[in-house]
Parts: sequence; C-alpha cells; structure tokens
Amino acid sequence: MLTRIAAPALGPNLAAGLRMVMATAMLSLIMWKLNTPWPLQHWKELLLLGLLAVAGPHVLYARSSLDLPAGYGALLTVTSVLFGAFASAWLKEESLTVPKMLGCLLGFAGAALVVRLGPVEPTHTLVIAALTCMAGAAISGVSTPFLKKAIARMEPLQITAGMHAAAVLLMLPGALIDLPHAQFSLRAMSAVMLMGFVTSGLAYWMYMRIMRHVPPMAALSSTFLSTGFGVLWAVLLLDEPTSTAMATGGALILLACLLVMGLNPLRWRLP
Repeated sequence: MLTRIAAPALGPNLAAGLRMVMATAMLSLIMWKLNTPWPLQHWKELLLLGLLAVAGPHVLYARSSLDLPAGYGALLTVTSVLFGAFASAWLKEESLTVPKMLGCLLGFAGAALVVRLGPVEPTHTLVIAALTCMAGAAISGVSTPFLKKAIARMEPLQITAGMHAAAVLLMLPGALIDLPHAQFSLRAMSAVMLMGFVTSGLAYWMYMRIMRHVPPMAALSSTFLSTGFGVLWAVLLLDEPTSTAMATGGALILLACLLVMGLNPLRWRLP
C-alpha cells in the first residue's frame, strides 16, 4: 500500500532506492549502538543477497505498483512461498512432495484468478504489472535458502544491514534516472520513510532473527500476514475495490502456500 503511494510520485527506482537508504541508515545506527562489526569479509555473499532479497524484488514491486492495485500486489507477492519451495528443493534445504507440487499448481491458478477475474478490467497493462510483481516474488522466494545458509556465518543484524547497503549501490543508477522527474511530496516521502525505517529496517532484522531458528519455508509463512494486511490497508485507506473472484483467488494462493509448507488443512481436527 505504501509503495502504491510513493512510486508514482518519486518513480519506482528512486522510491525503492530511498527506502533502502533509510533502512541502511537505521540498521547502521543499531549496529553502532550494539557495537556490531560490518561483515566486510562476506561482501560477495552480501552483494548477492542484496540483489536477490532486497534490490531485485523491491524495484519490481515498485514498478508493478504503477499499474497494479495494492490489493492485487499484496495477494500476488505471497507466491514467493511457491518459488521459495522450488529454490529450497534445488539447494536441498527441503524436499518437494506431491502435496507441495499440488500447492504450486494451486498457487499459480489462484494468481491467475486474481488477475483475470478481479474487480479491475484485465488489460494488457494490468497483466504485465501482475507478471512483474510475480517476478519480484520469484526473486524474493529464491533468496530464502541463501539467507538461511548465510545465517550460519553471520549475525542477523549483520546480514540485514549488509544486504541493504549492497542494495543501495545496486539501485543507485536507476534512482539517478528517476531523480529529475521525482515529485518530493510530504505524502510520498512519509510513505518511503515508514517503509525504510520500519518495514525494511526493523522488520527485516526481526525476520532474519526468526530464520535462525526455523526452516526456510516456515520463515516465509510471515508472507501470509503481510498479504492479509496489505489487502486490508488497500481497501481501508486507498478505497480499492474487491470481488468474490479476488477473494477466491487469494484463498487458493493461501491454501497452496499451506500445502507447500507441508501443512495439510484437510487433516486438521478441532479439539
């Protein structure tokens, strides 16, 4: 929802880049207060993580938000769980079972339903924006097993600060392209500051601390909450429309992700 506010005014590259700058500033301050050293010896790994986990997804999310309603974006980003399943299986962090494969198929079907039958007319522009958003989710999902491996060598705060700093460098050229056309309104800058300091800086640090103790797919389960709140804020604050088809597609995506994580809701029993 905040990306939907900031990107049209500042440009997608500059909005995402400023978000990373503010996150890096926040995390750098925390590292200084906690006397935590920068893991400069792992700069190559942090550069890769900055590309996969931060810079790549957020540039694509910001670009898709120019034409994609925030509620759609919130639903489609949950497909990162599906892509995370494939990446975890490829790196032998987890295994792909029949229910997980079924979940992948349901997830893509749900995403297609959201875009094709949602409350907004499925124009060519909307489809391209949806595919761009899913590309960002794919990159984010792929980064998960790499983050899990990194946590064995670095502290959560070091990883979070290091990859955001790397993302700033990676996003600088695109941000400079958007700069001459940017409109620095109070509304847009407030949205960027909130995303940078809270949803990127503090929240990602919390996410990395959780990942130290759980498998990659379990860590990605936080996407469910962000998706639900993303749709809620879009409806309440941006007055975006909803539909039965959108809700059905979203339910399919959530069911798919539960299956991919190894949780079969059909086997649940009430006490």
